[in-house]
Amino acid sequence: MICSVEGLGTLVPGDVRWLSAGTDAHVDQIFLRPGAHVHPDTVILQLSNQDLDRQTTDAELAMKKSEAELANLRVQLQAQLLNEKAIQAQLQSDATQAKLEADRDESLLKMQLGASMNAKISRARADSLTTRLQIEREKLGIAEEARQAQLTAKQAEVAQMQALYSLRTEQKKSLLVRAGMEGVLEEVSIGIGQQIGPGTILARVANSARLVARVHVPEAQASSIDLNQAASVTLQDHSYPATVVHIDPNVQNGTVSIDLKFVGPQPREARSDLSASGSIEVEKIPQTTFVKWPLQTHPGAPLSLFKLSDDGKQATRVEVFLGRVSPDRVQIAQGLQPGDHIIVSDMSAWHRYQHLQLK
Repeated sequence: MICSVEGLGTLVPGDVRWLSAGTDAHVDQIFLRPGAHVHPDTVILQLSNQDLDRQTTDAELAMKKSEAELANLRVQLQAQLLNEKAIQAQLQSDATQAKLEADRDESLLKMQLGASMNAKISRARADSLTTRLQIEREKLGIAEEARQAQLTAKQAEVAQMQALYSLRTEQKKSLLVRAGMEGVLEEVSIGIGQQIGPGTILARVANSARLVARVHVPEAQASSIDLNQAASVTLQDHSYPATVVHIDPNVQNGTVSIDLKFVGPQPREARSDLSASGSIEVEKIPQTTFVKWPLQTHPGAPLSLFKLSDDGKQATRVEVFLGRVSPDRVQIAQGLQPGDHIIVSDMSAWHRYQHLQLK
């Protein structure tokens, strides 16, 4: 037995794009009207904004200025680096020479060929130059960090100017409103000469080549529906396989909207807003007793029915307990056996009788 949930609805486009304004603008021209087939690059509207033209020019000049300043800063810092390295190299040479002179004077002193004062002066000069060389090396390392910090700050400023220019350029491009997708122009929400602000809805484009059936099911039955469940969509008395692709989290007027996507090619008769009905398989009971008839009752409730005799000439009232209920079938939990024949029409006129003779 297959338990299902059914609902009624319509076919709606699966892909819908709302076109909105990115900045303040004036509507200069409308090229297309609703119903036109469009491509991603199809132009629908022409907008204008004189202030945006000026802002784009200013942003471009500011970006070029910051890029030139960054290039100039790199040259200056490179020149400073070379100058400091030259100083370090000179100190390195002087320190080496002073050390050699100190070693010479000390050797002459040991051989009693030189004065003690000359040896001391040479050694002091060598030590002084060695200390200055060490300090210069440390200064060079600190200066390198400072140069990198300056470059990083300037590069951030350049990136900011480039981002601003890119934003202004995109805003200027957006004044020529394009469809952005393949489909049909369904709505143009503004008129020629209108002044609009950022976020104003301009038009709606939908792709009718990918329609989904949006059906509404009772909220009490929606809890048993999950994504990717098997379903079927009926269009003009023809049924097509489908699957659940979206479940609306909100409840409206006691129903929940469920989107069903066709499995395989879309039916030729499918049109946007065409009426459709959907049936969603929520459970499969592999082996059970059921009746292919929508008995009007609740799951687990007792029901009094007339069961036919084997020869079909008599009907006897029996108490039946029902299980799971589906729109077109109901599970028999107790009271009937496979193969039994029952009367499913309204028998309320014979509610006082336990046995009926049939003719």
